[in-house]
Amino acid sequence: MKLKVFSLCVLLLLPATLTAQEAQPASDAQAQPQRSPRQQAREERRRNRNRAATQTPTHADVHYGPHERQVLDVWLAPSDKPTPLLVCIHGGGFRGGSKYVPADVLKGCIDAGISVAAINYRLSGVAKAPAQFEDAARAIQFLRHKAKEWNLDPTRIAAIGNSAGAGLSLWLGFHDDVAKPDSDDPVLRQSSRLTCVSVFNGQSTYDPRVLREWFPGTDTYKHPALAQLYDVNLDDLDNLPQEKYRLFEETSALPHLTRDDVPVLMVYLHDYDTPIRNVGIGIHHPKFGKELKDRMDKLGIPCEVHVNSNRDVWGRLTVEFAKKHLLPQQQ
Repeated sequence: MKLKVFSLCVLLLLPATLTAQEAQPASDAQAQPQRSPRQQAREERRRNRNRAATQTPTHADVHYGPHERQVLDVWLAPSDKPTPLLVCIHGGGFRGGSKYVPADVLKGCIDAGISVAAINYRLSGVAKAPAQFEDAARAIQFLRHKAKEWNLDPTRIAAIGNSAGAGLSLWLGFHDDVAKPDSDDPVLRQSSRLTCVSVFNGQSTYDPRVLREWFPGTDTYKHPALAQLYDVNLDDLDNLPQEKYRLFEETSALPHLTRDDVPVLMVYLHDYDTPIRNVGIGIHHPKFGKELKDRMDKLGIPCEVHVNSNRDVWGRLTVEFAKKHLLPQQQ
């Protein structure tokens, strides 16, 4: 009998309970626990993998050098005239990663008549700096070497990338031309220069001495990816061989910046006031963008920095940026 009374009470109270729940503000019903920056970053990486282009390349795994990692894919935009080219360089802390293009960027570019390429490069586990930078330059030179065969316009080439790929893209955008006109290698005779650069969570310098100055009180300058890239003990930063300091400068974009360099778009996941709770936040902090923009503004070079933005925003802005600088007739 007690069980029947209890059940009846539950049934009588249930509609009121449901009504009370339905009466709650939508904001309370939909409230979600705030995600940490690390959780946001992991979610961004997962979404990025899901967004990677699945369209079959026109040419896949083409070698631009002898090493197994010196390969690229290319998607050629249909056109009667030579097309501009956008080159995507993957991230991964120079220790991992593989060639990819975000699907939204690939579609947006191909639809606009811009061909797209994605490159691999030697990782720091098998080759220390400056190998990765040399590979990025050679890939650009190789693509120029193939311009006639692939109907590409060698005067309109952009580079984009995230994290380590961003650093490589910025380095290409600012470094002097590495072309060797008298080389026996026809690829090395080509220019390595770019038309514009777009990056996500990019580093404008890899010099640990500069990072220690920019991010005081943090271990950002001792990021393990940098220690492996340069094969140094960053606990002993002030007592390294001089050639290591020269290498830091040579492989950083900022020291190469001059008035004749190319426009840059930079997008960051975090905001300027995001506290640096770990080296992962530090190495992807928008201060890298602010410091670069301050210098580019003084030189009169177009530079955009967007903060508190995810990869979807970067993809959309990148397509717009590429169309603006690679298709000037559409301005």
